[in-house]
Amino acid sequence: MALYIGKRLLQAIIVLIGITFVTFLLINVVPGDPVLIMMGQRADPNAVERMRHNLGMDLPLLQQYGRLIMNTVRFDLGRSYYTKELVTVALARRAAVTLQVALFSYIIAMVVGIITGVYSAVKRGKWQDRTCMSLIVVFMSAPAFWVALLLQIVFGLMLRWLPISGLNSPAAYVLPCVSLGLRYAATTARFTRTSMLDVIGQDYVRTARAKGLKEWVVICSHALKNALIPIVTMAGFQLGSLMSGAMLTETVFNIPGIGSLIVDSMSKRDLPLLTGGVIYVSMVFVVMNLIVDVLYAVIDPRIRVSSKKAVAL
Repeated sequence: MALYIGKRLLQAIIVLIGITFVTFLLINVVPGDPVLIMMGQRADPNAVERMRHNLGMDLPLLQQYGRLIMNTVRFDLGRSYYTKELVTVALARRAAVTLQVALFSYIIAMVVGIITGVYSAVKRGKWQDRTCMSLIVVFMSAPAFWVALLLQIVFGLMLRWLPISGLNSPAAYVLPCVSLGLRYAATTARFTRTSMLDVIGQDYVRTARAKGLKEWVVICSHALKNALIPIVTMAGFQLGSLMSGAMLTETVFNIPGIGSLIVDSMSKRDLPLLTGGVIYVSMVFVVMNLIVDVLYAVIDPRIRVSSKKAVAL
């Protein structure tokens, strides 16, 4: 198990280095001088050069990338060009907001999605299954921002039951969490149904029924347990996506999270903040993939055995 985790951890570090390198190159090849954007087109050329020197932007690109890596290891991503706030402090503050919305949305997605997927698989071919699949298609096809706007109009403006922007009260979390959770719940339900249909007709499921076990015991303890691998993969990806911030949803509901932070930093060419945001998103996905790989080995020990054989070869 330790060898398996160590191998996945090494792969995660290599992926992070590659992502930071590609991100650094893309940011630096985009047209536009962030110093001129910050100081204005009529700024004194000497002042512009001094600012560029103070920011280290007059160094060769490889040297700038080396400084970025060293600073990232020390959790020092510099300061925002505009607010002068430490990037790590800004990311921590915005990530805390995104994390709150993400967790509530994730709970909705997992509970509603898994229950709907299992129920649809058990009722395969019946009207219950067709109804569930129709709802799944609707919520998977509808853009998240469209669902958010629809919820705002109905429950915020027409019925006036819930706030439509900000996170100033517990009730303000309902609409953004529901709009995100329903979309991810549809994907979860589809994956769960497909995975359950692959195992629900297996011999061990029929044997469990022949033993006289209750149907819910057969479904939960035998079928669902063996259908978890693709569900865990999808669930890990969804949690990483939610923790990275839903840009459009955060913009629609005026939520000061990671998604809106990245959008603002892109529009202002705030390179330290943009780089920090991309590194944060990359780390979230890499860590979630690492956790998913470890869960694979916990759920199915055969994965650990195959990993050891591959290393031996």
